[in-house]
Amino acid sequence: MSVKLVFGTQWGDEGKGKVVDYYAEKADIVVRYQGGNNAGHTIKIGDEVFKFHLLPSGVVRKGKTAVIGNGVVVDPKVLISEIEEIRKRGIEPNLVISDRAHVIMPYHRLLDGAEEVFRGKKKVGTTGRGIGPCYSDKIARLGIRMGELIDPEVLRERLEFIIPMKNRIFEAYGMEERLDVDEVFREYSEYGRYLRGMVGDTIEFLHKNMDKEILLEGAQGAMLDVDFGTYPYTTSSSTIGGGASTGSGIPPNAIKEITGVVKAYTTRVGMGPFPTEQENEIGKHLCEKGHEFGTTTGRARRCGWLDLVVVKHALRLTGADGIAITKIDVLEGLETIKVAYAYQVDGKKITYFPAKTDGIKPLYKEFQGWNMTSGEWEKVKEGGIDALPLNVREYLKFIEGETGVKIRMISYGPAREETVEL
Repeated sequence: MSVKLVFGTQWGDEGKGKVVDYYAEKADIVVRYQGGNNAGHTIKIGDEVFKFHLLPSGVVRKGKTAVIGNGVVVDPKVLISEIEEIRKRGIEPNLVISDRAHVIMPYHRLLDGAEEVFRGKKKVGTTGRGIGPCYSDKIARLGIRMGELIDPEVLRERLEFIIPMKNRIFEAYGMEERLDVDEVFREYSEYGRYLRGMVGDTIEFLHKNMDKEILLEGAQGAMLDVDFGTYPYTTSSSTIGGGASTGSGIPPNAIKEITGVVKAYTTRVGMGPFPTEQENEIGKHLCEKGHEFGTTTGRARRCGWLDLVVVKHALRLTGADGIAITKIDVLEGLETIKVAYAYQVDGKKITYFPAKTDGIKPLYKEFQGWNMTSGEWEKVKEGGIDALPLNVREYLKFIEGETGVKIRMISYGPAREETVEL
């Protein structure tokens, strides 16, 4: 049938979980293709709220198959906890985990913390969950994959080779911690036994089911991409469209529809450049009204105006043919609203996102604010974008005009039904 991709266009936290859940209604298979439990997706269904870090958002839809692709790094303890949690809530996940996905081990978490301390003032602001060190081991060919986790003999062999090496690194960092092969083996072989029936060749599975509706779900956002984001303040995986192919095994030419999720303003967690950040009452309004606290970390997010230079960068890299605007309701109550459409750098105007971010000054377009009721949004569902008040319409039309990409969805609240599909 078709393969569709949903990805984040900013620094993550754009509301992808809700958008994926919405589109998953018409999908047969939902695939998470990168990242680890450093990402968090929140889904609201009626009065129930689900918060996932590893499980694909589509897992809450009955009759769907959820796939954790080869590009994901898996903390098995966290994954098992999430599986058990949704089982308690009456959902039995139909889950397939790639045997090629890499496993986050205890030494990855220890090294994550040690490296951040060692960086001092140049901290990246990681979640401390071992994501970066796990991806480092993957590239260095020192990783343990899910297919090895479920094979006790191979797991033991790998641990006997890797753990002495990691203990030497702990020593070099001046750390007191040392890992014992027997203890790690006992814990992780138990995880392997629990997950064994869910682990398989997801590439073969997906290619056998290419006649069905497949939805690819990105984690984090394009500006955290290790190549194209605000390096080094990024994640360690590819969060753009190219990562969807390498992280799932689905070829690029099979992806027929690409939706970039754009929050109506901008947020980011952790360190790094943020040109439109508002460390003032505007930022406070966005944080409080938008409930901008990390699903994974609980940290308050930095907040600022919508940055279309960032969004255009992301859309261009991934080739998006549609936009989903989220959390537009958070802007209500503001007298004026700003959108960055270009930057000034060294006295010159640029409309692209540069690798070097020093000295960036955003150039803004101002809009009059608005207020809307839930009843007015219901009318928009029937009448489309033309049923919106003029101020909202001008704001959205400006986004379309600057990006050159049509808006196909507007989300005005966390619940499924608080959505307008255009």
